Amino acid sequence: MTAVLVLLALTAVGTVVPAPVVALGPGPTFDTLGEVEGTPVVSAEGLPTYPTTGHLNMTTVGVTDGISTLRALGMWASGTYRLAPRWSLYPPGESTEQVTQANQQEFDGSIANAEAAALTHLRLPTRVTVGALTDGSPSAGVLEPGDEIRAVGATPVTSVQGLLDAMGTARPGQPVTLTIRRGDAAPRQVAVTPAAHPDDPARAFLGITPATSPAEGQKLTITLGDVGGPSAGLMFSLALVDKLTPGPLTGGRFVAGTGTIDAEGRVGPISGIRFKMLKAREVGAQTFLVPAANCTEAAEDAPDGLRLVRVGTLDEAVGALTTLDTGGTPAGCS
Repeated sequence: MTAVLVLLALTAVGTVVPAPVVALGPGPTFDTLGEVEGTPVVSAEGLPTYPTTGHLNMTTVGVTDGISTLRALGMWASGTYRLAPRWSLYPPGESTEQVTQANQQEFDGSIANAEAAALTHLRLPTRVTVGALTDGSPSAGVLEPGDEIRAVGATPVTSVQGLLDAMGTARPGQPVTLTIRRGDAAPRQVAVTPAAHPDDPARAFLGITPATSPAEGQKLTITLGDVGGPSAGLMFSLALVDKLTPGPLTGGRFVAGTGTIDAEGRVGPISGIRFKMLKAREVGAQTFLVPAANCTEAAEDAPDGLRLVRVGTLDEAVGALTTLDTGGTPAGCS
């Protein structure tokens, strides 16, 4: 009788008491060529757009928090989920809200990079704008997000790299004159006194995140709520390229994928690729775009019927889809 009571007590505790772990598994997937709650995921204004077909699905990793010990064990035993220490996603001293905010900032950064990469790939005219100000930025009160930076001193600025090069001669503590345009107002000059760069005290630091934006009168919009992190960047860029060029990039295929992207179009690795592939295959994807650095891992866990395509840059991803459409064989993972 005592043993039964103990077993019942342990079962009750295992059912109620949260385990110090989170379960990672397949998360939601969204077609970047489609709509979510009636709003296009990707859209463009002031630029010619073209019809698209097929799918370009971005994939996510689902995180289940606040689970009991027994439920955690059941999820692990299913083989679909992996358990991770809760602190690995929610570090001690950081609230859930702070973690969510950090994920949102990464997501916003991935949107900016996706737009810049697509604009560069398409060779469209661009402007350099202020994407965000860092905490304690020396530009606070002078620059605002969205400001266009046209020149540093007498040096015209036409790219983010051009801005960085122009700032190369500036010194911390010495005012720099910037020519900016805010909204529809006329261009004007402002003075910013840069601080010392956190990574190199000899370098001048404006305390801004520069962004590559479309030409005046043009606008790109990427909208997808309740998703955080940077790993949708590649699929966002591909959706923009598809909508801004004639002919369907997918050839009508159901393509899914993942990968971070930087402003130059380089595709970076992600975590949880097994879960993303499982979800992609579950919803009907036939082709999955894999960051080159994830290829070995992906090849070991790929579901049956899912073709893996290796990509290291946005140019390679576009080229791979074009190769598929013309009956060729793009680079895979092995």
